[in-house]
Amino acid sequence: MHHEGFFFQAFIYLTAAVLSVPLAKRLGLGSVLGYLIAGAIIGPSVLGLVGDEQTSVLHFAEFGVVLMLFVIGLELQPSLLWKMRGSILGMGGLQVGASTALIAGVSMALGLSWSMALAVGMTLALSSTAIVLQTLNEKGLMKTEAGQSCFSVLLFQDIAVIPMLALMPLLASPELVAPLVDNAGHGSGEHLSFTETLAGWQRALLVIGSVSVIVLAGRFLVRPAFSIIAETRLREIFTAAALLIVVGIALLMEFVGLSPALGTFLAGVVLAESEYRHELETDIEPFKGLLLGLFFIAVGASIDFQLLFQKPLLVLSLVAALVVGKFLVLVGVARLFRIQMGQNLLFSFALAQGGEFAFVLFSFALQNQVLTQEITQLSIVVVALSMVITPILMIANELLIQPRFAEQDHDSREADVINEENPVIVAGFGRFGQIVTRLLQANHISATVLDHDARHIDMLRQFGWKVFYGDAGRVDLLRSAGAEHAKLLIIAIDDKEHALEMVKHARKHFPNLKILARAIDRRHAYELLQLGVDGIQRETFQSSLEMGVSALQILGFRSHQAHRMARTFRHYDEAYLQKLFRIWGDEKNYVQGVKQYLSDVETVLKTDRKELHLEVDPAWEGSEVREDVTEESS
Repeated sequence: MHHEGFFFQAFIYLTAAVLSVPLAKRLGLGSVLGYLIAGAIIGPSVLGLVGDEQTSVLHFAEFGVVLMLFVIGLELQPSLLWKMRGSILGMGGLQVGASTALIAGVSMALGLSWSMALAVGMTLALSSTAIVLQTLNEKGLMKTEAGQSCFSVLLFQDIAVIPMLALMPLLASPELVAPLVDNAGHGSGEHLSFTETLAGWQRALLVIGSVSVIVLAGRFLVRPAFSIIAETRLREIFTAAALLIVVGIALLMEFVGLSPALGTFLAGVVLAESEYRHELETDIEPFKGLLLGLFFIAVGASIDFQLLFQKPLLVLSLVAALVVGKFLVLVGVARLFRIQMGQNLLFSFALAQGGEFAFVLFSFALQNQVLTQEITQLSIVVVALSMVITPILMIANELLIQPRFAEQDHDSREADVINEENPVIVAGFGRFGQIVTRLLQANHISATVLDHDARHIDMLRQFGWKVFYGDAGRVDLLRSAGAEHAKLLIIAIDDKEHALEMVKHARKHFPNLKILARAIDRRHAYELLQLGVDGIQRETFQSSLEMGVSALQILGFRSHQAHRMARTFRHYDEAYLQKLFRIWGDEKNYVQGVKQYLSDVETVLKTDRKELHLEVDPAWEGSEVREDVTEESS
């Protein structure tokens, strides 16, 4: 192409995204696959609308992965991250170690030297953070057991990139000649340009110092700085400051030879408890989404179809071997950690591809004379194709495999890992709980939502609802949901006995937690009041009153008259609920009390109606019915 201007290239990439993603979403393929297909079409191997510059675009677009991990860090608090340390170190370490050993063993069997095989094994053991997290978020699966396990493994993999980069130069083969041109196009050799001249202890001190700077700056400098910036009331300055933090940390991490994604993730975790967390998330999100899309397009464009057409059997066999091999390792890891089979398969399908850090590591291995140019090019094509087929595997798993394990997993499913704390906990997310939660969210009040119906949760997650699976009657689950620090527990389930048990446990273990409860009927309301809840709402009371208001209006009452009668009725009914509660259990007095209540309410409503001087609405055609009604009521 002769059109090499920046605006022309931007036009091509944006057009590809705008045309391909809606079509892919409509076909049920997901946005990630849409981006990858668009990149392959506009790439040099098909239409040729983008050429060699796409490799530098890929390097630039990797910043989208950095932003994504920053946003993920903002959603995690240090205390919650500490709870996940077992799955991060255990599950992640086992996956990386076992995958490296398997791939390295196969590579040596194919004729590679042990140093080459180890380099290939380490690199291909990594999975795609960008594709996996984006796909899980789109499908609402991030909070499932499989989703949390994927996140733990991916986080460990991002950390593991650091020792892998440090180890690569030690695997160099003297007989290899370093190529003058970086065919992977990432310029990744800069990662250790400064630290490679330092002694081991100096490098360790530099790393510790850099991490300390991020933690201390996040706690003691960023908050006051954002407070000053917020006073300007200029949204663009706040956005610029958010980007400045991410870019600055990324540069610091690259300078000391660490992963920029890991550094920004750490910064996000440090800022997770900041009062500016939501503003940061909102400002970064558009940039993250756009750059991730650009990253996926560049990956699609980087696929060397010429190599694929020249050696189709070899390339496709290696892709299949990579996916199947990692899949088997992941299934084994998940079984060791006792993940149910349905969640196990979701976890394994999600992580069975190569990752974006493979482009960096292969480029670095090439520059450090660890791998030949031919092996590097072939490996990059294999990784890119494995990333392309991942969304397809996820769709196949969702449509063909998961239904077979749905019943089994629903019966014995483990509670989700809860990685957030909010001022409100909502137990039960049926129609009742959804309305309460939507009202809270509309007023910018965050709530941690729990439900024990696995099918219902799986359906809700498809619509983007953030619901955790688990029984809120379990004290340990309430504690992990932040009940010790929450202000309010809303019990919205329709199981009378279970609701009472929840109240008992919450009152015993979290005495400072306010409790509002859904009452199924009047008797249930008494039982809840007896346990000391702070407020009740009878599930059909308000809707019944609203229907009564509509009935009065149809029968000719003016709107303000009908609403006043309903308010009067509600006031006396709620007052008598407390009075009758005091004598509940004394059957004789209670029956007498109910009779007195009915008589008093009728008297009050008659008096109120007379005070309103109700007159027949002349515009109401059925006035004779109205007259009959008023005569009967008097």
